[in-house]
Amino acid sequence: MRVAVVGGGISGLVAAYRLRTLLGPEADVLVLDQADRVGGVLYTGELAGEPLDLGAEAFVGRRPEVPALLRELELESQLVTPAGLRPLVWSAGVARPLPVGTLMGIPATAESMRGLVDTETMGRIASEPGRPLTWEPGSDTDVYGLVADRFGAQVAERSVDPLLGGVYAGSSRSIGVRAALPALAAALDSGAPSLAAAVGAALPPPSNAPVFGGIRDGYRVLLDALAAHSGAKFVTATPVTRLARGLRGWVVDPIGAVDAVVLATPAPVTSRLLGAVAPAAATELAGIELSSSVVVALALPRDTALPGNSGILVATGEPLRAKAFTLSSRKWTHLGQRETALVRASFGKFGDDSPLSWSDAELVTAAAEDLSTVTGAAIAPCSAVVQRWPGGLAQYAPGHTARIAAVETEIGSLDGLAVAGAYLHGVGVPACVASGTAAAHRIATGSSASTAG
Repeated sequence: MRVAVVGGGISGLVAAYRLRTLLGPEADVLVLDQADRVGGVLYTGELAGEPLDLGAEAFVGRRPEVPALLRELELESQLVTPAGLRPLVWSAGVARPLPVGTLMGIPATAESMRGLVDTETMGRIASEPGRPLTWEPGSDTDVYGLVADRFGAQVAERSVDPLLGGVYAGSSRSIGVRAALPALAAALDSGAPSLAAAVGAALPPPSNAPVFGGIRDGYRVLLDALAAHSGAKFVTATPVTRLARGLRGWVVDPIGAVDAVVLATPAPVTSRLLGAVAPAAATELAGIELSSSVVVALALPRDTALPGNSGILVATGEPLRAKAFTLSSRKWTHLGQRETALVRASFGKFGDDSPLSWSDAELVTAAAEDLSTVTGAAIAPCSAVVQRWPGGLAQYAPGHTARIAAVETEIGSLDGLAVAGAYLHGVGVPACVASGTAAAHRIATGSSASTAG
C-alpha cells in the first residue's frame, strides 16, 4: 500500500508514524511538505548556543496524548513540567497577577477580578446572576459578545483577550464560544441561568496536576523520533499541486498514483487541494481565516531583574507592541539552569500582520523596550533570534464546529482520504496528535476493509 501524507507538521508526522504501526513495514509511506524541513509551526532553534523552541513551547498537560506518545517513543525522560509560577497581566500600565478560578479568563465570581477591573465592572459581574440570560441551545457567538454583554468590556479585554491571544493569536472578537470553550457552551445549552453559573459548571475540578508540560530539549526531539520511527520517505521543498481521483485510489501531483492520502495541511492549502474532489468541504475550509505572529527570543544576563513569574500577558488596548512575554528561565526549571536568562516575546494578532514586515533589528528593539516597560528592569540582550510565523494559527470563529462537521461529513464519503490538522478540533499539540492518529486509523481501517473484501 502506498500512502501520501501531505504536510509534515506534527499532525502529518503522527499520521505517518501511526500508518507505519498500523500498516506494517511493507507499506510505502511518503511525507511531502512545501517547506525545506518538517515540523511545521513546531521548530526548535538555537539561542546562546543551546536549543530553544521558537514555536509552541508547551502543551496542555491534562490531556494524555503527548505524554503517552513520549512514553511510546521511549522519550519519557524528556518530559518536563513548569516551575509552578503564575503569570502577570499588564493592564492600565500596571502588572497584576492573572486572575485565578476563571475559564479562559472568564470569571465565575466578581472577586476573582478584583484589582484588574474597575468598581463599576465589579458590580456588573456581581449582579449578573440576577439578570435574565437569553441563550438558544446549539447557537454560537464570539466570546467578546457574550462576555462584554454579561460582565463588561474590561473583563473581555483585560482577562480573556490575553489568554485567547496566547492560544490562537486572536482575540475574544475573533473566536467563537462553542469551538474554543465547549464546556461553557454545553453548560449554556443545558440551561445555566447565568454566565457566572455556566462558568462555574464548566470549570474543571481542582487538581494539583501541572496544567502544562514541555520537552526538555525542544520539540525537535519528538519530531525527529516520529520521522525516524515512521520509516517514511520525506520529500521536502515540494508543494503538492493537485489531488485527483485515480483509476485505483488517488493521484497526487507531483508524485503520482497512491492508494490513500492524508491531507495534514493548513486550511487554505487543504481547501485548494479538495476543490475538485470535495467542493463543499473546500468551500467550508476557505472560510477559515489565519493569524500571523512573530516570536523574538532574547538571551539576557543572568542577573537581569525579571519578576518571579512565568510570564507577562498584555491586555487589549495597551500602548505596547508585544502581546505577551514568556519568562522562560522562570517558567521552566531546566531553562533556569542555563548561563543566560531567556525570554520569549510574542508579536502579532489576528487582523494585524504588520510585525511580519518589521526587520529583525526592529523586532528585537521593540521586544527589549516593551520588556523593560513591563518589568521595570534594564534589558540588554546578549543575543536574540527572530522567528516569523505567517498564517500560523487558524481562527476558531463562531460556527467553526458546524463548519468542521460539514467538512468531515463530505470527507467521510471518500474512501482512502483523510484530513488532519490544527484547524479541526484544537490548535494545541495534543489535539494535533489526536488528529493525526484519527486520520491514520481512518486510512488503515479502509485498507483492511478493502483487503477483506
